[in-house]
Amino acid sequence: MAWTWIAGLLVLAHTASLPDQLAITSEGREIAVVRRADYEFPLPGLPIVNDIKLLELTAKMERLVYQPPTNAMLDASGAIVPDKLGYKLDLRVWEDEFYRYMTEGKSASMEAPLRAVYPRVDSELLTTLKEKRIGYYTTYYNSNNRNRSHNIDLAVKALNNRYVFPGESFSFNQTLGERTAGKGYRRAKVIVRGEVAEGIGGGICQVSSTLFNAVDRAGLTIVQRYSHSRNVPYVPPGRDATVSWYGPDFVFNNPYDHPVLIRAFSGGGQTTILIYSAEEIHNRPREVPSASKKLPAEVPADRNVNQIVP
Repeated sequence: MAWTWIAGLLVLAHTASLPDQLAITSEGREIAVVRRADYEFPLPGLPIVNDIKLLELTAKMERLVYQPPTNAMLDASGAIVPDKLGYKLDLRVWEDEFYRYMTEGKSASMEAPLRAVYPRVDSELLTTLKEKRIGYYTTYYNSNNRNRSHNIDLAVKALNNRYVFPGESFSFNQTLGERTAGKGYRRAKVIVRGEVAEGIGGGICQVSSTLFNAVDRAGLTIVQRYSHSRNVPYVPPGRDATVSWYGPDFVFNNPYDHPVLIRAFSGGGQTTILIYSAEEIHNRPREVPSASKKLPAEVPADRNVNQIVP
């Protein structure tokens, strides 16, 4: 009994000498400070880690250190912009080091252990994917309508350099996200229940319709596609794809055995979307009627369509 009592005193003395706080850093920058007392049960003897609290801390650390990888992409001139590695928390090393701090406490600081996260598309893969154009489509608009042109530009930038892998589906709504003023979208003409009105994000349906025709020409599988309640002037009748955040979406699937790359451009009154893939792809192109170059009547350039008129 005496030896047990002495051993207990030694353990308590050891525990009392451990550092009270642990500073956690990432790339040399302090990102969190944790208190030992918050992560151990108040029991005599060796420290017992509160696993529930550790799980909460681990989830927080995962959010703090995560850096998503960046796929290789093409710049405006078609040159390859190299991919970049991402990083995430190395869970096994993290737990080992945290338990070591709790039991040994040799250091009051820890560099968060990271693991590399590789992009899905590196420069080598992109080199093969830009070899063959399998689909394309161009539509035209009146660039004097500055708000509508601005919305088209935002949507096109969100689509550019997107990849769809074999068997994957691509959602227009999920890719762009909700079109709001906070994201830079402006009021412009939209069709609501067969009537022309003004709404945030007007012009987006021209981009989704351009994408639909490029995708259809490339022989990709159309999963969801809805037409407007009336004909639109920028594509032939029946060749449009209406979208809205709380309504219809445009979705397609890649049935091929190679990824496809979406390239999207706008400016000078026209929107062009091109679909690329590897030279070895065995695509089944479809005949798609071209859009008219005749510009529809638009909102005059000097009218501020951001202003809500009673």
